[in-house]
Amino acid sequence: MNAARHAGERLMTWPGLSRGRAYCGTDLCVRTESQEIVHFHGENEADVHLTNSMIAKLRPALKRSTALRLRAGSGWVTVRLDTGADIDLLATLVSAALQAVAGLPEEGRTGIVTDPCTRHNRAYSR
Repeated sequence: MNAARHAGERLMTWPGLSRGRAYCGTDLCVRTESQEIVHFHGENEADVHLTNSMIAKLRPALKRSTALRLRAGSGWVTVRLDTGADIDLLATLVSAALQAVAGLPEEGRTGIVTDPCTRHNRAYSR
């Protein structure tokens, strides 16, 4: 089983999360009722929508991980899924993303992602 599928199946056991199609077109997306949280590109990469404010809050820790890529001005973080520890990191980031979404005002939880995923622009920053 590839790492993305394994991670997706693990997240599907969490209450309140369901499978869907990502706004960027990938087939495997994990979402709440109202918001896309994570989607997978290939067998070893996931994009997590943390929101800009959560990334700002976690930036020092995020910058220390070699498994993560950040893009300037984006609310998405890309996680390279090479090991079981990377899948654990993804689960931690999904938990943070769920907290970020819960803190959004109601109009921010519409399910419409206005911040494009990392595949729209590969200019990453660290």
